[in-house]
Amino acid sequence: MRQLFGSSRPRSAGLRRSAGMRRSAGVRRSAGLGRSAGLGRSAGLGRSAGLRREVAVLVAVVVVVVVLVLVGLGAGSIPLTPGQVLASLFGQGDRISDFVIGQLRGPRVLGAVLVGASLGVAGAIVQSVVRNPIASPDVIGITSGASAAGLTAIVLFGASGGTLFSVVLVGAVVVSLVIAGLAWRRGITGNRVVLVGIGVAAICLSITGWMLTSGTVTQAGAALLWLSGSLNAVDRDLVGVLGVAFVVLGVLALLQSARLQVLSLGDDVAAALGLRPDRAKVLLLLTAVCLTAAAVATAGPVSFVALMAAPIARRLVGGGRVALAPAAAVGAAITLGSDLLAQFAIPGNALPVGVVTGVVGAPYLLWLLARGR
Repeated sequence: MRQLFGSSRPRSAGLRRSAGMRRSAGVRRSAGLGRSAGLGRSAGLGRSAGLRREVAVLVAVVVVVVVLVLVGLGAGSIPLTPGQVLASLFGQGDRISDFVIGQLRGPRVLGAVLVGASLGVAGAIVQSVVRNPIASPDVIGITSGASAAGLTAIVLFGASGGTLFSVVLVGAVVVSLVIAGLAWRRGITGNRVVLVGIGVAAICLSITGWMLTSGTVTQAGAALLWLSGSLNAVDRDLVGVLGVAFVVLGVLALLQSARLQVLSLGDDVAAALGLRPDRAKVLLLLTAVCLTAAAVATAGPVSFVALMAAPIARRLVGGGRVALAPAAAVGAAITLGSDLLAQFAIPGNALPVGVVTGVVGAPYLLWLLARGR
């Protein structure tokens, strides 16, 4: 009997061990799936919370912009109450308020909003692609190149309107290609782009100085006002062109926002996720260059708005998110608020908006440099 049935015990033990191993493996798989599901739920909750915070910040900043718009449309030598401003905006105003808002203050206020929003988005793109907080279009030479091209067209050919817009765009693109070509070393890196951009900006400033000394006194005066970043010459035609450019380029930037978020993690991570980093960077930077050129062609080089808007928006949103829409709103608020200060801070002596943004932005740049030392 033992010879016949003695082998049943080892088989039973083996079966018990196999069953135990299967149960243990099943428990481990269940635990792993549970942990993965928990991590997925946590990531999903984090993303939704970040999105809700971004929307809340956007709404809050837009409210600030709306208040500044009402102040900008109502303040001046012919004061208008908020009720008169709203009535005129909704087609129920009188002839005086309609003329003041439609012809005098409206283009300037809307131009300030669009210029600031364009620079805010451009700054957010450049800083995220280069991964350097001081790599804004006005620091790395893009704005200087656009300004040099625009000033050359103004002094030599008396360009304005659409011609000036086209020349500034070409100048910004050419300078950007030069910076990218000189800074390229197995990709675009932050510190190298900043250093090359500063050198190219110095060359562009030399061209600007040469053009100023080559023109007449009248041309030099108009050019200096434009170079300071001024909204005085903004009219309805310029606002229309800038508005179309901002809508087209803004939509293009939003369509690339997912790529921008991935690029902010680094080239290696982006490549591992199936993204071509160099190609994505070129498309994003081209969008930023066109936005910068549109703003410069409208109001001249309004300094440091692109530098300040994106970090402020990122800090408000939190979580290290690349927030293009909040950056646009913050840029609009900075530019419009600075223009109101420029007009009314010193009674009887209006300043170019670029002077105010420069006074605020230069200390901010020094603080960034000191903090990153």
